[in-house]
Amino acid sequence: MEEEDQRKVTDLVIELVRRLLSQQDPTPNTPHFSQSLRYAFRILSSRLTPSVSPDADAVAESIKRCLATQGNSSDALTFADLYTKFASKNGTGSVNNKWAVLYLLKIISEDRKNAINGIDSSVFLPNLGLNDDEAVIDSRVLNGKENRDKAWKNGVLLVSKDPENLREISFREFRNLVKDENEVTEEVLVRDVLYACQGIDGKYVKFDSDLDGYALSDLVSVPRATRTIVWKLCELGWLFRKVKGYISESMDSFPAEDVGTVGQAFCAALQDELLEYYKLLAVLEAQSMNPIPLVSENASSGHYLSLRRLSVWFAEPMVKMRLMAVLVDKCKALRGGAMAGAIHLHAQHGDPLVHDFMRRLLRRVCSPLFEMVRSWVLEGELEDIFAEFFIVGQPVKAESLWREGYRLHAGMLPLFISQSIAQRILRTGKSINFLRVCCDDRGWADATTEAVTAAGVTTRRGGLGYGETDALESLVMEAAKRIDKHLLDVIYKRYKFKEHCLAIKRYLLLGQGDFVQYLMDVVGPELSEPANTISSFKLSGLLESAIRSSNAQYDDPDILDRLRVKMMPHGTSDRGWDVFSLEYDARVPLDTVFTESVMTRYLRIFNFLWKLRRVEHALIGAWKTMKPNCITSHVYTKLQRTVKMQLLSTLRRCQVLWDEMNHFVTNLQYYIMFEVLEVSWSNFSNEMEVAKDLDDLLAAHEKYLHSIVEKSLLGERSQTLYKSLFVLFDLILQFRSHADRLYEGIHELQARTVESSSNSLDKNKPTQTKDKSSEPGSWISEGRKALTQRASEFLQNMGQDLDALATEYKSLLEGFLALLPVQQHIDLKFLLFRLDFTEFYTRQHATV
Repeated sequence: MEEEDQRKVTDLVIELVRRLLSQQDPTPNTPHFSQSLRYAFRILSSRLTPSVSPDADAVAESIKRCLATQGNSSDALTFADLYTKFASKNGTGSVNNKWAVLYLLKIISEDRKNAINGIDSSVFLPNLGLNDDEAVIDSRVLNGKENRDKAWKNGVLLVSKDPENLREISFREFRNLVKDENEVTEEVLVRDVLYACQGIDGKYVKFDSDLDGYALSDLVSVPRATRTIVWKLCELGWLFRKVKGYISESMDSFPAEDVGTVGQAFCAALQDELLEYYKLLAVLEAQSMNPIPLVSENASSGHYLSLRRLSVWFAEPMVKMRLMAVLVDKCKALRGGAMAGAIHLHAQHGDPLVHDFMRRLLRRVCSPLFEMVRSWVLEGELEDIFAEFFIVGQPVKAESLWREGYRLHAGMLPLFISQSIAQRILRTGKSINFLRVCCDDRGWADATTEAVTAAGVTTRRGGLGYGETDALESLVMEAAKRIDKHLLDVIYKRYKFKEHCLAIKRYLLLGQGDFVQYLMDVVGPELSEPANTISSFKLSGLLESAIRSSNAQYDDPDILDRLRVKMMPHGTSDRGWDVFSLEYDARVPLDTVFTESVMTRYLRIFNFLWKLRRVEHALIGAWKTMKPNCITSHVYTKLQRTVKMQLLSTLRRCQVLWDEMNHFVTNLQYYIMFEVLEVSWSNFSNEMEVAKDLDDLLAAHEKYLHSIVEKSLLGERSQTLYKSLFVLFDLILQFRSHADRLYEGIHELQARTVESSSNSLDKNKPTQTKDKSSEPGSWISEGRKALTQRASEFLQNMGQDLDALATEYKSLLEGFLALLPVQQHIDLKFLLFRLDFTEFYTRQHATV
């Protein structure tokens, strides 16, 4: 059917040319007819299109404006009416391309005006006569003037002929000119550019080390435009050379630590992109084998390759290659997570082409990194041979595994993994290793299986990748939640963490009252000896005795077995009281919480509490000696009035001073035991219940211990107060020695008084003759005077010592109380309230 239509069109064109030529020459010669026929076919096959937008309304408006400017308003109105009817006709039989018809009419009108203005019509094809009734549109509408209607009654577009074939001659001359200006054909340059884009030197385009790029030799004569476009196209070869060199260098040095698995994955991803690049070059090389057609030839359907076409082909590869070259420069000194993070920065791009390319590249690059995360979170295995992971492990002892075994390496943490998720990843794998190494537990495997099921991800390699941040967070959250819960269950139930904390509170913090009291009673005499003469084995036996004699005997044997006596380093002048202490053996895994530094702080607290209990024990011992009994009442009846009053005054001073010291020690001990220890323990117990992981538990215990240290005057900011308190303790112990010496003197006075009274009774028995020795001035009378004098001197000296002791105690106590208000901790200010509840010391200080 198409062949028949084409044949009909050909016959019509031949008939048209014959009729046109017959008007000029009834017998046209054959060469002229053939030349005109070729010219007609060339015009009809022309693909030239007007450089205006195909808008029928715009063309109609232009025609109306033209008619109006020529003064033909009525013609413009007539044309507007005709166009309205013409545009409203749609359907079968109507003209589809209305814009082309209007544009044709407009061009015909303009050509008529040109012809009237004196254009030679001999170079055009002659007009074909038409009848007036065959005209589609009135010639007045097309031209607008009656005088022109007469000249163009048979108006048809005049098409210029080229009887001399000037077009082909011009093309031939242009071809020759191009050959003269170019020593190298464009086909050869295209092949050289393709070679350069593969990193290979061509015949004319070679790599110039001075210019650091591919360039066309200066000896080759080509136009500047050609040289410029070759230089621009060869940029792709320079970029390819850089990327290919990086890949070759990295793969040759693998498995060096500088490359690593992430670097290897990066090189593999770049290599895959280069494979697509190679495929494009293969297609382009196949097209470059076809010759480039001349301008005069019809090359609309030819598959050839020119430099300009090559620039179009290279547009997208140039973008990718530039991006790969930038990544290569950026990642040369990076590895592991740092490399992935640097590449991720370039993925934040608005161009969809670049964005998709970077996501595809990052998914390959981050594959080893996500595999490390999966292995660490689900298995606790640190598969990091080349130190690329953002978690770093180091060999440590079991007790230091949690605190020092693993840490985050901030330099290797990629930006697409947040700091909080990284901390959870670190803690999850650390928990698995802690359970496996320190707790000898395998229950974590079930927890990880449940986590994978809950997160809805797969455990196979490659299950996680770049861009799946939500899946990663879900897996990490579920795994952390379950493994942390399992770890706390093991610590609480299997290793009885709470029971051990309570045992430390009862024995090291002296919370078990009956045990502490009995221990002081049994070890007191032993500790009064010089430290270098005390046997630790004997003290251990006394500790066992105190345990069996108190309610401590009902505790868990494992707990009691961990309680031991420890003698601190001492000098020659130290007493047993100064070096005695208790220690608690916290074994694996509890030593993760009760580390050596933590137990050192517990030892400081124990020494403080032990000193406080010793002072309390000394005051209780003094009270037992001072309490009224038959000894002092018996002495009163045997002494003279002066000595008796002196004795009563000394005893009263001693009793008042004891009361003041006892008031201070009792309130201080109440503050320490209840306001400090019990409150801190209550808070610690509550925080243990809500702890979600081992880090929370460690933080809660650290807070508990820090609270005790700060409130017990053991903090760095309370050292002045602490030293002042210990001076008070030493003064109270000194008072105990003075009280013991006082009552030892009273005992001696009683013994001599009783002895003197017995001798007097023996001498005063009735006899027949009166004994002169009973008279005043006898030896017995002289003995009583000496005893009274000696008692008076002793009591006077003791009174002076007690006065001095009381004065010093008052001064030290006022200094201690003056330091309490300036302390930053609020509980220390509450201690001042307890010690001076009646404002006795405040009023006393005001009167002074």
